[in-house]
Amino acid sequence: MSRVLIALLAVLIVASCGGGDKQPPRNLENACSILKEKKHFGKAFKRTQRKWGVPVNVQMAVLYQESKFVSNARTPHKYILGVLPMGRQSSAYGYAQALDGTWDQYRKETRNRSAKRTDIRDASDFMGWYFTKSRERNGVSLADARGQYLNYHEGHTGYARGTYKNKSWLLRVADDVNSRAARYGQQLQGCKRLW
Repeated sequence: MSRVLIALLAVLIVASCGGGDKQPPRNLENACSILKEKKHFGKAFKRTQRKWGVPVNVQMAVLYQESKFVSNARTPHKYILGVLPMGRQSSAYGYAQALDGTWDQYRKETRNRSAKRTDIRDASDFMGWYFTKSRERNGVSLADARGQYLNYHEGHTGYARGTYKNKSWLLRVADDVNSRAARYGQQLQGCKRLW
């Protein structure tokens, strides 16, 4: 075999092994399965819980809703006349779907200039930071998945103004996040040794 052929074969083997964290966990319905498959997720969530006080199940439920645990998730494209792509719907990116400006504020305030939205540790820490601000500004408990999600989606000012109240679709999504957080919380009780 020639060296070129061997090199090409090696590249194909490495590529077929998957993209590491680019692949979301296989079973998104079970918190224990997620943490068993992605052990570093549990470490990141636990660290954020210790640092900011945000329960692991709340972090996981919001991450599920925002990105389905896809590290490089982006919002859909906008289209002109329904066919011509014209950029993304927003700058939201990564696990936590953080907007450019909010991410920059987080990096500045936490002095974590090297933080990446595609790193679960940074995405989890970002949520801890943001949820803490939601508690400070709007009085929403860190364990209130529904209220935290509404703050997260509408922004602190929007939440304070009640912009979510006339968005029945968003209220349904927030209820789903709350239900998922409760389900994840029950599941996590049965697998504490994993994380």
